[in-house]
Amino acid sequence: MNAVTPIPAPAPHSGSRIAVRTSRALGWQGFGAELVNVSAGLHRMAAFVHHRVGVHVGAPVTARCLCDARRHTRIQAHGDVDVIPAGVEGQWNDDAACTIFSVWFTEDFARRTVEQLALKSADAQLRPRFQMRDPRFQHLAWALRAELEADDASDPLYAESLCTAMLVRLIGVEPNVSNRRRTLAPRTAARVIEFIDAHLDQRLTLDELAMQAQLSVPHFKALFRDTLGVPVHQYVVQRRVERARTLLLQGRLSASQIALETGFAHQSHMAHWMSRLLGATPRELRGAARDDAATPGQQKTLR
Repeated sequence: MNAVTPIPAPAPHSGSRIAVRTSRALGWQGFGAELVNVSAGLHRMAAFVHHRVGVHVGAPVTARCLCDARRHTRIQAHGDVDVIPAGVEGQWNDDAACTIFSVWFTEDFARRTVEQLALKSADAQLRPRFQMRDPRFQHLAWALRAELEADDASDPLYAESLCTAMLVRLIGVEPNVSNRRRTLAPRTAARVIEFIDAHLDQRLTLDELAMQAQLSVPHFKALFRDTLGVPVHQYVVQRRVERARTLLLQGRLSASQIALETGFAHQSHMAHWMSRLLGATPRELRGAARDDAATPGQQKTLR
C-alpha cells in the first residue's frame, strides 16, 4: 500500500487586534470605522460581508500578505491603503506591531453610491488593492479619523459625506457636473432648506436630502455647496445652533431638552458647537438674556 503524504496544517494564528476607538456609538449607518492596534505575527481574516479599507498609521512595517490567491511582500508606510472587497478572505504576517485605521462600507451603501453615479456595474467594482498611495484619499481618511477621535463628533452627515467621497475615489470616477447646473434652482434650494428646518430634531441623511432635490448624492453635495457656500453637514450644524440659541433665549426648555429638540447627540455636544460657532456656551447665552431682561426694570426704578 502506498503511503499517504499528510497535508501540512496551516500555521497557527498568532497575531492579535485590539480596537482602541470605534464608531459604534456615533450613529453612523451603512459605514463605520475603528482604530486598531495590531500585534506582530500571523493574522487571518475571514471573508466579510462588507468592504474594508485599512490605512497604515505610524512607523513602517514589513508585511507578507496572501489575498485573492495573490502573494504580496511590501514595506507598509504611513498612509498606505489596502482595499479588501466584501467576500474576499486573506492573511498577512507583520514583522512588528502597528496601528491600522480601518473603514468599512456595507454592500448597500456602496451600491447606492454606484447607482447615483450612473456607472456600469463592470466599471464600478471594488477590487483588492494593496499599498495604494492616493493623497486625496488619505486626506479624506485622516479627516474621518479625526472625527472618530474627536471628543464631540460632528453631525453624522459629515462622516457620511467623507465616506461617500472615499468610495468615489476607490471606484475611480469623479461625479461629472460640467454639463449640468452649477447651483440648485431657487425653488429646489428652498425645498431642501425647508426640509432641513422641519427635521432638525431627527437624523438627516444625504440620501433623503438629495431626494428632495431629485439628484444623486454626489451631484447634490456639489450643487448644495456652490449654492449655499458651505457643505451640507456644516449648514445643518449651523441651523441646529441657530435653533438652539433661539430656544435658549426663550427660556422655556432646559438645555438637555433643547439639545434633543435640535438634533444634537447630547447637551455637551450642543455646548461644543455653540461655543465653536457663537463663541458662547448655553449658560453664558442664558445669563446674558437674563441680564438684558433685568435691565429695563432696573432703569425704571432709578427714574
